[in-house]
Amino acid sequence: MPTGPTRRDVLIGSAAAVGAAIVGRAQASSLLNSAASPAAASFAKSAGIRFAVVGIGGKGTSDAEDAARFGEIVAIAEIDAQTRAKSLIQYPRAASFSDFRRMFDAMHSRIDAVVVSTPDHTHAPAAAAAMRLGKHVFCQKPLTRTLHEARTLAQLARRHRVATQMGNQLTALPELRRAAAAIRSGAFGAVKEVHCWTDRAGNWWPQGVPRPQPRRTPSLVDWDAWLGPAPDRPYADGYHPFAWRGWWDFGTGALGDIGCHCMNLPFMALDLRDPVAVSAETSGHNGDSFPLWSIVRYEFPARRGRPAVTLTWYDGGKRPPQELVPGSEYGGNGTIFVCERATLYSPNEYGGGTQIVGGAPMPDVPFDQSPGHFEEWVQAIQGGKPARSNIPDYAGPLTETVLLGNLAVWANGERVEWDSRRLRVRGSGGREFERLIRPEYRKGWEL
Repeated sequence: MPTGPTRRDVLIGSAAAVGAAIVGRAQASSLLNSAASPAAASFAKSAGIRFAVVGIGGKGTSDAEDAARFGEIVAIAEIDAQTRAKSLIQYPRAASFSDFRRMFDAMHSRIDAVVVSTPDHTHAPAAAAAMRLGKHVFCQKPLTRTLHEARTLAQLARRHRVATQMGNQLTALPELRRAAAAIRSGAFGAVKEVHCWTDRAGNWWPQGVPRPQPRRTPSLVDWDAWLGPAPDRPYADGYHPFAWRGWWDFGTGALGDIGCHCMNLPFMALDLRDPVAVSAETSGHNGDSFPLWSIVRYEFPARRGRPAVTLTWYDGGKRPPQELVPGSEYGGNGTIFVCERATLYSPNEYGGGTQIVGGAPMPDVPFDQSPGHFEEWVQAIQGGKPARSNIPDYAGPLTETVLLGNLAVWANGERVEWDSRRLRVRGSGGREFERLIRPEYRKGWEL
């Protein structure tokens, strides 16, 4: 671990700031928080929280903007100096760093809460470091790259009594919460099976491909900090800033990217945690890049009055049988519930627009309204109830469910029996999965 910041760490983005102004800052906004009520706006102005942001490009742009509504951005850690320079135009009082470890060394006494919006493989190290310092944490989905990391963050959040939230923003969507409440109410009878799908990866990013050819690292990119805990490899086009999702060392594939969205409604409605087994059919993979497509089957035991249920996941253009929703052409993402008395269909990854196949009206049921996704976290920081998607009770278990499917993707055909309590694959063949569950980290980046 570095012992302290250098002058270059703090000021590295300044020289590029003028040039970055010509490029202009990225435009992004939260789907829910952009339409805050007057009461929420008043609350935002009075919150006064000191935020640090780890990763301020891509989704980090809108996450930082959300944070700025409730306080001040006092520190930014971003491995790309050009992106960092753009952010300094918007947040000129923030100290800037290329390495979040140096940021914490220098700024920990001046930070209340941390927003983590980096590639998947650095979520857990950054979030864990923040929690150990007693900082509240908001971390983008998927919460972590591995199962052990998800469990560890949940344990740290409890131990250090910090307010947490995962950035699956549409957890606050009224339509999703209403549909989940209707399913829980028993209005449609027991749920027998669930189907979730996405059109990722494909045209979104490449998978099932060989590594790109190495090339010289761009002068404005801190490649060592980008790699973080991952095994060392040379820089190449196709990792930074986006296509990392398709690589086992960095991302979680299509399942990790969209699973925390598509499975959110089923998870909320049915408490789909601790599956006992998963199995998958895939296009095949080389152990380095995720497959072109996969179909994953989860087996959940009966739980708290809910009978056993299966969930099938499809990605890379695969879809559930069309006869489940006759007369409707499936879009790129969606969810289907096959229940005893009805079939429900949501035509997107967020659980919105859920409808009863055949056209009957959805029942009107009470549900817990949200003041806004980010608002939930801020209120928890200030002593309110935990955010719905807090790490120990919701986001951690949801992420574990999602990521377990990638063990089946790795196995490609073998039924993987799972011991959730011990975080282990049952049977003598379980050792081959250990490096996926509990990976080794590069020195200085340990969890």
